[in-house]
Amino acid sequence: MSTPIRILSVDDHPLLQEGIAAMIRSQPDMELVAEARNGRDALQKFREVSPDVTLMDLRLPDMNGIDVMIAIRDELPEARIVVLTTFEGDAEIQRALAAGARGYLLKSMPPRELLEGIRQVHAGKKRIPTEIAVRLAEHLSDEPLTAREVEVLRQVAGGNRNRDIAERLFISEETVKVHVKHIMEKLGASDRTAAVAIGVRRGIIQL
Repeated sequence: MSTPIRILSVDDHPLLQEGIAAMIRSQPDMELVAEARNGRDALQKFREVSPDVTLMDLRLPDMNGIDVMIAIRDELPEARIVVLTTFEGDAEIQRALAAGARGYLLKSMPPRELLEGIRQVHAGKKRIPTEIAVRLAEHLSDEPLTAREVEVLRQVAGGNRNRDIAERLFISEETVKVHVKHIMEKLGASDRTAAVAIGVRRGIIQL
């Protein structure tokens, strides 16, 4: 028998953690060596056990999963990390891949697909399922929002008026209006509410 794939699972939902643990333990070629419920714990456990593959949720109570990935890969650039999440917005997927994720899997996938994804990443391959690749391709030619536009969209999502946003970001109200206009054009939104809805769905902002 070859050495089993040593896995660290990072997820803050106890029920999901139990399901993931049971799935991994049922595989003769895998071993769950550690579990973490938040970002800081994940970093600590990663240092302690040096897993072959890390399963990373994106929504953790203390940190964003992408920030945890960046911190891990700062210490070990060749770390093999698979994002395992419920989120499938193209902006979020792009950020995760840019941060070095070797795979991007959805919790809604059949267990055999998740297990196969872990094996592929462990073997040095990337694992991006077809539906994720399609989601990315949909917006490949879109002009991305600038960092300032994302910030303005967050403020709009918080229910702030142009005047409030101008004060908070130390810019003029006229500049805010221009940013909002560009945001709506880039997202193909008919109004501010639609822009927020599209931003959330695509993972550009989180509520």
